[in-house]
Amino acid sequence: MGKINVAIIFGGYSSEYEVSLQSAHAIITNLDKEKYEPILIGITKTGKWLRYQGDVDHIRNNTWYEDDSNCYSVVISPDRYENKLIEFKKDGTVQITVIDVIFPILHGRYGEDGTLQGMAELSGIPIVGCNTLSSALCMDKDKAHQLVAMTGIKAPSSVVFTRNCSQTEIFEGTNQLSYPLYVKPVKAGSSHGITKVYQKKELSNAIKEAFLYDEEVIIEENIEGFEVGCAILGNRDLTIGLVDEVEVPGGFFDYKEKYSLELSQIYVPARIDQELEKKVKEAAVTIYRTLGCSGLARVDMFLTPDNEIVFNEVNTFPGFTTHSRYPNMMKGIGLEFADLLDKLIQVGLEK
Repeated sequence: MGKINVAIIFGGYSSEYEVSLQSAHAIITNLDKEKYEPILIGITKTGKWLRYQGDVDHIRNNTWYEDDSNCYSVVISPDRYENKLIEFKKDGTVQITVIDVIFPILHGRYGEDGTLQGMAELSGIPIVGCNTLSSALCMDKDKAHQLVAMTGIKAPSSVVFTRNCSQTEIFEGTNQLSYPLYVKPVKAGSSHGITKVYQKKELSNAIKEAFLYDEEVIIEENIEGFEVGCAILGNRDLTIGLVDEVEVPGGFFDYKEKYSLELSQIYVPARIDQELEKKVKEAAVTIYRTLGCSGLARVDMFLTPDNEIVFNEVNTFPGFTTHSRYPNMMKGIGLEFADLLDKLIQVGLEK
């Protein structure tokens, strides 16, 4: 058998473009090249799709798209089961490449929210990760919370507002919530647009910031305790990684802290006893199933001082460098990075 053609899509018209580049570099360099043929498709910040055939290190330092001699416009054919990548060469010719599976290394909107997954499903091309519906649900914090709450797992008390709501409506709507509060875009990742507010006078600016990233804003009560995460891999038969713990001294786990860890620390495994770890894993699986996840996801929760589990969010494609949380949780059960990539692709092909 020949190599499996893996379309690795990176970048994206998203506020998480830079994160995607780091994840993509790690995945490309660790992929088993004897088994897989990586077909690199970059999406620029302006949303242009390009087949990239240059130096992989240029992806990491964000100069890949400047390499004009190695970038060619591409589209994925919507013709079902044709699995065609159509490449437009600079001499006017067209090249067709068959894609066996799509590996979308895209974080946030227009990549992790069901849009790309819908294109793959329309075309009949297998894709690593969650399907269209699950990706969309997990990206929507409000709908995800509502569905998970129906299983008996607690979610933070919250209210949702659109741009049409007046400041008076927002202030009145948050009267039943206790400060401090978190103001978040309903659909965004990597803590973009999130502000922790301690009093009502701070709400207006926080809401303006959140609206820069989405048309809806969710305002949640703070949960006392600490964050734990659970890495899950699989469709029906699931592989569960170690539970990790995020220690943030003051403030919250914002974008800067997530990718610098200047003040924060990640513990793998989490500093909890076996019984509580089992409960966290069981809750994570329930959430994974409830939201229709498949392929992979990282389920984030809070543990209160009374050891109550509170749902936070699901990342359907979390950060994926060799030092990121998801790979490290899987490493904790003996699944090394290259083997993890292999398993993810095989699980994607199963679907």
